[in-house]
Amino acid sequence: MKCVHHPTRYRAITSAHYRGAVDALLVYDVTRHATFENVMRWLKELRDHTDPNIVLMLIGYKSNLRHLVAVSTDDGKALAERESLYFMETSALEATNVESAFTELLTQIYGTVRKKAVEAGDEGAASAIPSTGQTINVKDDV
Repeated sequence: MKCVHHPTRYRAITSAHYRGAVDALLVYDVTRHATFENVMRWLKELRDHTDPNIVLMLIGYKSNLRHLVAVSTDDGKALAERESLYFMETSALEATNVESAFTELLTQIYGTVRKKAVEAGDEGAASAIPSTGQTINVKDDV
């Protein structure tokens, strides 16, 4: 997973930064409309420099601050639908949808990688990918 930082400081990110990326989270603050307006610039940059099969998810965060909302859920959903992005609103403070967002992202990556392996006729690679329903422990139990 690649992390792309504040847009005004890092506009000159090269295509090498995106090489091999399989996913990207486009995150905006639901209480600051300017962050939502920047999503389209970042989306364009991602689409210009990444594989067309990259999994993209639009995340509106701080959903717990409904009294300060500047970007409605409907606006976020509409943009996501128009641009074929997965969409979710999250709140780290309330632990709302944070784990769900990453679970959905991993599920979509898995589906994309498996589909590419099958389409390429690489049955060995496709069979090396765990079958649907198998649990993968991503926590460090050591």
